[in-house]
Amino acid sequence: VQNYFAVRCDPSLPYQADFEPPAREAVGPDGKAVKQQVPISRPNFIELCDELVAIDELAFEDLWRTLGLSVDWSHLYATIDEGSRRASQRAFLRNLARGEAYQQEAPSLWDVTFQTAVAQAELEDRDRPSAYHKLKFTLPDGGDLLIDTTRPELLPACVAVVAHPSDERYIKYEGHSITTPVFDVQVPLLLHELADPEKGTGVAMICTFGDTTDVTWWRELNLPARAVIGRNGRFIDEAPDVMSPDAKEAYGRLVGKTVHSAKEAIVEMLQETDTLVGEIRPITHPVKFFEKGDKPLEIVTSRQWYIRNGGRERDLGQALIARGSEMAWHPPYMQSRYTNWVDGLNGDWLISRQRVFGVPIPLWYALDSNGEPIYDEPIAPDESRLPIDPSTDVPPGYDADMRGEPNGFIGDPDIMDTWATSSLTPQIAGKWEDDPDLFA
Repeated sequence: VQNYFAVRCDPSLPYQADFEPPAREAVGPDGKAVKQQVPISRPNFIELCDELVAIDELAFEDLWRTLGLSVDWSHLYATIDEGSRRASQRAFLRNLARGEAYQQEAPSLWDVTFQTAVAQAELEDRDRPSAYHKLKFTLPDGGDLLIDTTRPELLPACVAVVAHPSDERYIKYEGHSITTPVFDVQVPLLLHELADPEKGTGVAMICTFGDTTDVTWWRELNLPARAVIGRNGRFIDEAPDVMSPDAKEAYGRLVGKTVHSAKEAIVEMLQETDTLVGEIRPITHPVKFFEKGDKPLEIVTSRQWYIRNGGRERDLGQALIARGSEMAWHPPYMQSRYTNWVDGLNGDWLISRQRVFGVPIPLWYALDSNGEPIYDEPIAPDESRLPIDPSTDVPPGYDADMRGEPNGFIGDPDIMDTWATSSLTPQIAGKWEDDPDLFA
């Protein structure tokens, strides 16, 4: 849509009636390609999406008719049409009312290219070249503590080091302060059963956040967060508060760099301080990617919506596995794959996405006298108003000119994961609550 019409979405802009895009197929009035994309409102962008969808679907229909597929063409729907949006938003509001949907500021897998959070079901492992770097930390008695890591660039985000509770080499240092190289920050040595005594030197640094194990350690050991990588995949401007002025000056050499460039810079700093031990040892290991992405995922802290998968809702997983055993599977091994997939859903479903095209999360938030959102008290619409777009629609009890003002309101800026709609296919195709006779 951006390329075809030479537009880009800016959700802060107001709706423009009778908007005409500067180009169709990105060709301007003079017949030359249009490169400059004009910013337009989200509703205008959605209208153009609908227009292009209609054009593309004619091509699908023509192909399907040519193939002679047995389609009842009176039952067409699109996953972004009004009925689909209404069903998705209704389901979400009922999840919320039942306590199954919740919002949390938490570490989440983040794609730096698409600038959005990613759910567990959208991940894939890809083998990528990496390398072990042996770093020299300092023990309380002045001795060296050697730690192997593939992510030396996260050294400024180190909040602790960890060893296994049975590892005799390190038990005596539990709770003692260890000094990090380069930045000279004091971090505790802690014990946790997820530390692998056979991996590297048997002790690991906990950084916020290098991988999902770091998140587990951070949560279970009640550690502070020292974020250094922003949502754009680059090192943020502000150094962690615990650093001395000299350490902050050293951190300044990383600011604005990509992860790759920061790794090169930190290696130089380790070499300058004589805290990189031995040779860098190349390896190949699996790295998590968003299935549509081309850069490794980072873990950043952001406010997201989740649907409960685990805990008391784990009964749902067992019910799904039981249903699977009632079916005949062709080929039979697919039943094991299905069961393993359900068993592997160990975290709640991250449902919000930081994208433009999709079904909006149907909520608003009141702003306090300082203009800060009151996230704990979301404002939901009556179901009779669905579908809504909180970026343009106004919540009950407010006027449009109160949007973004102190004591006013803002709309939730996010959309729902595509599967929040696709998983409701029976409800959408059966016109759930829109046509009770058909649905029955």
